[in-house]
Amino acid sequence: MKKLINSTVVTVVSLVLVFCLVACGGPTVDKTGLWENATYLKDTELGKGANTCVAEVVVGDQKITFTVHTDKTTVGAALLEHGIIAGEEGQYGLYIKQVNGITADYDVDQSYWAFYINGEYAMTGADMTDIAEGTVYRFEYTK
Repeated sequence: MKKLINSTVVTVVSLVLVFCLVACGGPTVDKTGLWENATYLKDTELGKGANTCVAEVVVGDQKITFTVHTDKTTVGAALLEHGIIAGEEGQYGLYIKQVNGITADYDVDQSYWAFYINGEYAMTGADMTDIAEGTVYRFEYTK
């Protein structure tokens, strides 16, 4: 009888854990403020390819992470390929105005997308930065 009770308890706990993992689906952000226009509201994995690019999008105190598998070699090309970033070509390369559907436009309200590599402010633009395995690239809405 004791074995039956133990087995039942273990089964119930296992089912509850599986349900929680499926229901939660990973970290999500609230669709409020600037996040109202966001394309993705939770951590997302996209694409297939030999290179893996991990990019965080940070707006205020909320953040999501993209894991992009691609055959592209630069961060900018990989994220453009999946529509995660958008912008316009300027004399210094790609000027990113939109990340994950969220627009930052310095000409309108002095906001811009700051680009970081492993927590350090990048000295190159995303379109000039080669993808390196194990590196985290962060786009942070700044005003």
